[in-house]
Parts: sequence; structure tokens; C-alpha cells
Amino acid sequence: MIHKNGLRETLHSSGRRLTRQRRLVLKVIEENREHLDAEALYDRAKVLDPNISLATVYRTLVLKEMGLVEEHRLGEGHAHFEATREAPHYHFACSGCGRVIEFDAPEVRQVVRRLSRQEGVEVSSAHLILAGRCAQCQDAGETGPEKGQ
Repeated sequence: MIHKNGLRETLHSSGRRLTRQRRLVLKVIEENREHLDAEALYDRAKVLDPNISLATVYRTLVLKEMGLVEEHRLGEGHAHFEATREAPHYHFACSGCGRVIEFDAPEVRQVVRRLSRQEGVEVSSAHLILAGRCAQCQDAGETGPEKGQ
């Protein structure tokens, strides 16, 4: 969760301000468990503030450079965004219906520790995205792009 005082300090130290619209976009990101793309973020923010622009949403998404927002490529031609969380998690993206399932994978932490120990590297982030077909799409016999649609 992004705390207002910490957010204000983080933005201020980078020469940015915590504007009302920036706060609104971050609120929309935080309150949605979905992985929204910029257009969906804009649509939801516009319901709360009809004066917000798509450009403001994109400018706010630059906050990913500060570690406040994470960007994920989930098998589509555009990015999805979510609030940065303290505990790492990973994603499964269904190529049939587009559903995204979040999961924990302690094995990834083990691999990172082993790599750090063996190679002396410092890992700053790890992203794992698995792609395939969810149970519902398998049951329905839906095929995704990998099946040559």
C-alpha cells in the first residue's frame, strides 16, 4: 500500500509534486486487483474526475521509475500496471481469455539466493510470467494465439 506521507516525500525528493490527479491515478491502481492497462486506468479515473486526461495517466505511470508502480507485459501488445507490493508475486496469463492469476513462488527466492551466492550478483527484481490456458478455457476448448487462430 502506498502511504500518502511516504509518497509525498518520494515524489518531492525526485522534483515531482503529489497532485490531486496523480493521487487519483495511484488510488485507482491501488484499489483495483486487476492488472489495468493505461486506457482502463484512464476510463476508471475519468469516472472519478471527468477533467483528467490520458496524458496525465501516462505521466503518473512514470512513477514506476520510483518503484511505486510496477509494469508487466502479460502476453499482449501493451503494458499492465499495479501498485508495488512488499511481498513478491508472479503471474500466469491465459492466452485464451486474458485472465491473470497471481501466485507466490518461494522457489524463485531460492533461485535468486543461489545465484547471488554462486555468482556474486545483486538481484534487484525478478519477474516470472507463465502463459497458457486457464482451466475454464481448457474446459471450453478455447484456443489462443499459440494454437494458430
